[in-house]
Amino acid sequence: PHKTKTPFCRRGPGGARMQRSGMLPRGAKSLLARTPKHKAQRSFIMPAYNLAKSIMPKISDTERAALQAGTIKFDRDLFVGDPTVKHLSDTYKPANVNAEEQKFLDNEVNTLCEMVNTYEVSRNGNLPPEAWKYIRKNKFMGLMIKKNFGGMGFTGHGHAQIVEKLSSRDSATCVTVMVPNSLGPGELLAHYGTQEQKDYYLPRLADGIDIPCFGLTGPSSGSDAASMRDEGIVCMKDGVLGISVSCNKRYITLAPVATLVGLAFRLKDPEGLLTKGKEGITVALLPTSPNPLVPNGIPGLKTGPRHDPFG
Repeated sequence: PHKTKTPFCRRGPGGARMQRSGMLPRGAKSLLARTPKHKAQRSFIMPAYNLAKSIMPKISDTERAALQAGTIKFDRDLFVGDPTVKHLSDTYKPANVNAEEQKFLDNEVNTLCEMVNTYEVSRNGNLPPEAWKYIRKNKFMGLMIKKNFGGMGFTGHGHAQIVEKLSSRDSATCVTVMVPNSLGPGELLAHYGTQEQKDYYLPRLADGIDIPCFGLTGPSSGSDAASMRDEGIVCMKDGVLGISVSCNKRYITLAPVATLVGLAFRLKDPEGLLTKGKEGITVALLPTSPNPLVPNGIPGLKTGPRHDPFG
């Protein structure tokens, strides 16, 4: 005769009967899914979700591109609960620095580490003058800039190893080197700058003549660009097409000594004046003083003194 499995039952802490859901017959599971309780939950959640969806601001094309960027690799295995050492070893091969990067680590980086002391840097609010001179002379700010523009042409891994070693000595020295090679305008220039901008700025950035900073965070927004409130309005003034920017930035690394600012803001074009590009989050390259490419400078652009959050 046909036998059916009896669901396993046991007594819970309060004496109530508890039943292991995995042993329920299929019909019983379907019945549970259609109970009034589940219908009531769905009838509340869905309208609430639709209401929230209708009042939330739509994301821009720039924000959508950022959300959809990247790939899924070993992190997927972790989330589904099925990580394997084989997949990890097959996906990620050990990275090594090249001979030129290793020589730089063993010599220039070690020398810079010996020149700084965290207590003195914190007390003085600055790196020692000899450290600044050494950083410029040895192209620490041009690690990622290509050699044909006067940089070192190092790999991303080589840059990471240099920053890691500097951070073990002094965090301020670490970010002084890290920002120009990551968040600074150098990489943006290399990808999106005009040839005239590349020829002028990249050699100066590599030699530390120009010191860059990236103006993203503000008093009410951090590194989440989507929450940024700074705006730039496309406008025509005296027959010249330009952008009028209103911004208030804070916690910008190297800003007090920067000569070149990568300023992030929300671009708006209410009059439809743009001939190319579109509205959304953008970055403008702004010198803090006049130069051959911007002979009149940027009126209204001001950088303040260092801010000590610990008082």
